[in-house]
Amino acid sequence: MNTPSRPRLKSITSTTSGQSAAPQPVDQTAAGEPKGAARKGVRTACSSDPHGDDGRRPVAWLHIVAPRGAVPTATSRCMCGRDRSAIGKPRVLALIEDHAAHRDVCPLRRSQEGRAAA
Repeated sequence: MNTPSRPRLKSITSTTSGQSAAPQPVDQTAAGEPKGAARKGVRTACSSDPHGDDGRRPVAWLHIVAPRGAVPTATSRCMCGRDRSAIGKPRVLALIEDHAAHRDVCPLRRSQEGRAAA
């Protein structure tokens, strides 16, 4: 049984045996470019903080979302482990008061009693 030979789908091109290098640009300095600029480097902005660091860090967060015409929500979190949330206007208002009262009883803020108030 003879099967008809199929035509080749791809043609194989012959490769050249010699190697040739791509033309290289001539080394010329651009007009106005100082010599050795790359070796001098760029000064980075790792210097001191322009705003200063007085040692204060956030301890508690109160996040309130109250879109117009929708039900308000709030979340109160503290690094001492306190994590509370509220849904609805009366409960959100109560959580805001509770968050403010937590400032006086939080163990993380009690260690800062001797510090001056901001």
